Amino acid sequence: MKFGDYPKAGSFDGVSGFRSYVQSLGLDMPCDDIVSGGPNSPLGTPLEFDGMRIGHRLAVQPMEGWDCLTDGRPSENTKRRWKRFGLSGAKLIWGGEACAVRPDGRANPKQLTMTEQSQKDIAGLREILIAAHKEATGGEDDLIIGLQLTHSGRFCKPNDNTKFESIIAYHHPLLDKKFGYPAGRPVISDDEINRLIEDYVIAAKRAERCGYDFVDVKHCHGYLGHEFLTAVDRPGPYGGSFENRTRFLREIVEGIRAEAPRLRIGVRLSAIDSVPFKPDPARSLPGALGPGVPDDFAVPYRYAFGADPNDPLRYDLTETKAFLEVLRSLDIRFVNITAGSPYYNPHIIRPALYPPSDGYHPPEDPFVGVMRQLEVVRELKAAFPDFCFMGSGYTYLQEYFPNVAQAVVRQGWVDIVGLGRMVLAYPELPLDILQNKPLQKKRCCRTFSDCTTAPRNGIVSGCYPLDAFYKKSAEFKQLAAVKKHAQTA
Repeated sequence: MKFGDYPKAGSFDGVSGFRSYVQSLGLDMPCDDIVSGGPNSPLGTPLEFDGMRIGHRLAVQPMEGWDCLTDGRPSENTKRRWKRFGLSGAKLIWGGEACAVRPDGRANPKQLTMTEQSQKDIAGLREILIAAHKEATGGEDDLIIGLQLTHSGRFCKPNDNTKFESIIAYHHPLLDKKFGYPAGRPVISDDEINRLIEDYVIAAKRAERCGYDFVDVKHCHGYLGHEFLTAVDRPGPYGGSFENRTRFLREIVEGIRAEAPRLRIGVRLSAIDSVPFKPDPARSLPGALGPGVPDDFAVPYRYAFGADPNDPLRYDLTETKAFLEVLRSLDIRFVNITAGSPYYNPHIIRPALYPPSDGYHPPEDPFVGVMRQLEVVRELKAAFPDFCFMGSGYTYLQEYFPNVAQAVVRQGWVDIVGLGRMVLAYPELPLDILQNKPLQKKRCCRTFSDCTTAPRNGIVSGCYPLDAFYKKSAEFKQLAAVKKHAQTA
């Protein structure tokens, strides 16, 4: 089999064919033959947790559109996306999208940003979502909406989508070179960290005033909160020991609890990571990326949270479990599990058949990547049964998503199943599943990665292959030109 020449989900002979194929890969992936609908089904059963009642087990992941106004307020595109989140019928909206706590922490110049000027508009996003949810379901009972708070750290591009203005926790032996961080430029100072923590608390207070049920203190995907977890070489109170590497989180939480006591807190966590990957230069051709291979690394490699330092291509949940114990000590048991980073190992976080423009062809069958995330959440749930875990990485299952999602919830592997890219293409999917309607296969995301390639090139994100709104937009032509250039470069 050639690299990247993996069978497409649509080629399998139904559920039995899908099951046979994943078993041939050595994957013990749960998959139910029949998906049930209604409030008594595994996916339809409400969840009572920490004083919240979440109406069923299908949720929407935070997804940025790179389409806000430059002052951090939502644009009409942003409002449309949040309306569609409401129309999905999902009863848990985990963060909506990443909201920077201050302007210099944005991952792009058009990222949602919580400021005094934008607060009213961000409150309006919640209202748009609730109105759409009422339209789709007839009410707003058991609906929980959060806002994800972030600082993009190493991946800040607040002014120019082509230029990193990185703020880093420590000098990384591989990522500094990969993303062009000058060796002589200092890392963020302890004093600046203290000011940033204050910005998180201020943003959380504003989210509380906007009516959000919780905030997500983001610790995933290589952004600043996640990077602190591997700041083993950083001196001072925010690096070195595990206690110091979790101080950033603890001080943010302590501040929020003091200033916004009504607000619940969750954490989206990259529970595992790996070394950076790149297209194999020996198998890359002009216009054709090779399969991903790891960058050269030395062991022990201590810079991938949730990886074995002596073999960082394998995950190790020792520190992940220690982090969850820290969360428990903070009375936080509401956790969204994800993996890796879209910037340096996208096949870990978003299993896909087709790479984004700055990626590589998958180094493994993407179903292996899906199973890795399922297994991680299963192990964490077994170790922390009193936590509420939301899982990620399901989109590549495509038309078999409902069968696998129902099975993992029914077997107790996970509490809530998160939907990401799939909702961009097919927002009604949760309601179709819960109402036992036939799956609209033509609307299933096929992981073409246009929703990543577009923003990587300064174009708003969206589902260009399947959403007519984006297909008819001027940005569609821009994206087509970018992809054509990449194929001939």
